[in-house]
Amino acid sequence: MTRSRCLAPPQDLLAYWLGELDEASEQRLEEHLFACAACTERLGALVALGGSIRAELLRGTFNFVTSVPFISRIKDAGWQVREYSLEAGGSVACTVTRDDDFVVSYLRAPLQGVGRLDVLIDDSTSGKHRANDVAFDPEAGTLAAVTSTAYLRTLGHSQQRVRLVAVDGTAERVIADYTFNHSPS
Repeated sequence: MTRSRCLAPPQDLLAYWLGELDEASEQRLEEHLFACAACTERLGALVALGGSIRAELLRGTFNFVTSVPFISRIKDAGWQVREYSLEAGGSVACTVTRDDDFVVSYLRAPLQGVGRLDVLIDDSTSGKHRANDVAFDPEAGTLAAVTSTAYLRTLGHSQQRVRLVAVDGTAERVIADYTFNHSPS
């Protein structure tokens, strides 16, 4: 079944790589991969991309939003996770140490009915930033935000204000504000 352009769905390749297929589906896809150079090449590219993302993630070079179950898997895998949990309107004194692999902030907010969520950050060190249309689970009522540990380690005393904003077309509605008062460890 070798062809230059295979139509196998990319989500099947991703599910295979993540080990999410049942045994029968996995076997069918493996047979396909042995016969289809295009899909084997696409899977190789996916694995390489995943490796690069994993390396940057573990270096702590970027911020991202993820799910609470993903954070649980990181902790179960033995990574050191510093965690802060804030209710809407809350503030926290925070830091990062050499031993911390990840710093996670659980931002609790009423997210039911929100279709698009943006995160606005006003950082006393790096200025204002906006993350548009972040992934979130509206039923969870919590946004799990991971802040770059590499960046946090460069900070002296600083303050970061975070605002969650629901966006509907051109209309915006503030859902919650949070304040992080950072001190070096």
